[in-house]
Amino acid sequence: MTSISLLKHFFFGFGLFLFSCTICWIIIRQANIIDTPNQRSSHTSPTATIGGVAIVLTFFLGMGIIYFIADETMIISHFFKGFIFSSLLIACMSLYDDYKQKPLYLRLVAQITAIIVVMSFGIIIHQIDLPFLRNNSMGIAGYLITFLWILGLTNAYNFMDGLHGMAAGNAVIAAIFLAIISISQGSNFTYIVCYALIAGTSGFLLFNFPKGKLFMGDVGSTFLGFTFATLAIIASLYDNAHTSLLVVPLLLFHFIYDTFFTFTRRFLRKENVFQAHRTHLYQLFNRLGYSHTKVTFFYYAIGLAQGIGAFCMINIPNQIRLLIFLPFLIFQIIYSVLIIEHAKKRDLL
Repeated sequence: MTSISLLKHFFFGFGLFLFSCTICWIIIRQANIIDTPNQRSSHTSPTATIGGVAIVLTFFLGMGIIYFIADETMIISHFFKGFIFSSLLIACMSLYDDYKQKPLYLRLVAQITAIIVVMSFGIIIHQIDLPFLRNNSMGIAGYLITFLWILGLTNAYNFMDGLHGMAAGNAVIAAIFLAIISISQGSNFTYIVCYALIAGTSGFLLFNFPKGKLFMGDVGSTFLGFTFATLAIIASLYDNAHTSLLVVPLLLFHFIYDTFFTFTRRFLRKENVFQAHRTHLYQLFNRLGYSHTKVTFFYYAIGLAQGIGAFCMINIPNQIRLLIFLPFLIFQIIYSVLIIEHAKKRDLL
């Protein structure tokens, strides 16, 4: 990439960043959708809670620029339209939920609808670089795996949006590493999409961390989870770099593990897994007396380590790429045992 191209990309990203900051500033002063603290909250004062609108609007502004100006970065138009339309759909439905506070089953219906739209445009996991799959072909199972992957990460990201800077900061870290990895492998589309995600989320992060002047709401958290999940498929199969589908799961492994572990623990204890709670590992960590800032920086450090792991993973043979997950899994197991043990001693569980 030439120095002129880098300069253009810098101004493109910086312009989007300023746009995101402006939208956040307007929301703080004008929005009437407020998150009032309750017994499950980690904050203590009413806070505007649709900051994710800034992330969404910045993303679509970036996508519009890509579509009308940067033709060389585009994937096949059919896949691009599916990506954009489904992302817009999930954002709009989540914004409506922030406003109306609809029941859980309606949120799931909305998410499933968006996933069906994605799949109807052909954005489906039909192959993956795993050693135990003959010819790397998923067949009909690809549809089910696609559905579960997008639904799972969408909700995981939503569940992990509970402390100042947690969801937004980790999105920036994951997007930076995904951009570096994809451009190093010859990507155009994934790389430039990450620019829009980084710029929009960084603008929001200025107002969200460390003071928590603005929350992203479901419109931000579900949008980020959905977009990362869908972009992972596009980067793997439809962008010219064909970045490994395992990259995004590793970049966000701490979010995925926390969600899966907490769901499984509550299910085995015969708790109502659909009832709101404050027993995710990161929430327990915070309730043990550690500040939002300390817990969030801890997860940032994990995210950075996972990013380095993802960069290492793409440079090793497909047959052993899953082994890169092993040290992170062992770390998460030790971390979860320690948190649960201390939480029980403090009667938090």
